[in-house]
Amino acid sequence: MLHNLELEMNSDKSPNIDMFQKKEKLTIIKVGGKIVEESDSLISLLNDFSKIDGYKVLVHGGGRSATALATRLGLETKMIEGRRVTDAEMLKVVTMIYAGWVNKQIVAGLQALGLNALGLTGADLNYMRSEKRSPYPIDYGFVGDVKEVNVSLLTDLIRKEVVPVLAPLTHDKCGNLLNTNADTIAAEAAKAFSSFFEVTLIYCFEKKGVLMNEKDEDSVISSLTPELYEKFVSQKVIQGGMIPKMENSFNALKSGVSKVIITRADAILTHSGTTITL
Repeated sequence: MLHNLELEMNSDKSPNIDMFQKKEKLTIIKVGGKIVEESDSLISLLNDFSKIDGYKVLVHGGGRSATALATRLGLETKMIEGRRVTDAEMLKVVTMIYAGWVNKQIVAGLQALGLNALGLTGADLNYMRSEKRSPYPIDYGFVGDVKEVNVSLLTDLIRKEVVPVLAPLTHDKCGNLLNTNADTIAAEAAKAFSSFFEVTLIYCFEKKGVLMNEKDEDSVISSLTPELYEKFVSQKVIQGGMIPKMENSFNALKSGVSKVIITRADAILTHSGTTITL
């Protein structure tokens, strides 16, 4: 291999051997919905996740559990265009659920499978910094838009066989946590890690992939380009929460991510589903 060769050249004329080395593979799985909130589906997911070859990262949501806890505490859940309005009290709830209960359940489950998992928010190791979203035209409260991603320390940990488990919370470096879309966190992390690894990003949820007919589980669109995406959006085939997922996917590919797949949680080993391409 190249890195074992001894180059007998003048050092200032020697090529940088690192540039010839093939990047190691990293798979980032983003999972949400009831998959991480029901014990049977979570156990199944973690078992499959543990079998993925190479380095891996898990990004999770947990919105249903946050809504349930808020209701028990007498707090109203407000959603606008599918996104949670996060006031000061709701921020406490999502932090307890995302960074606490859901994150640590996943970490404990992975430890049981022999993976040395580490649960993190964007504030930990300052790996992801956001800015509070402008209140205009819609005030979402303590919701963050990602501005900076620092994964060099996480890269070192990954190469020491640590498996990061990323909760959907970031920080503004002024002492404030910010609720941040988990799909966006997965895409931004994938883009940053692509400087160090060959990254495959897999969004998994309850469906087999992006569907032509929402009522037909077998109507999976096998491959989506930007042109096809625009066509299907105009035809209302793709709508709602799938639109930001798709936009995150295309942005990730444009920023160096090798492959993006949208599939069902039980297919993360086979890579069936919808492959997003440019």
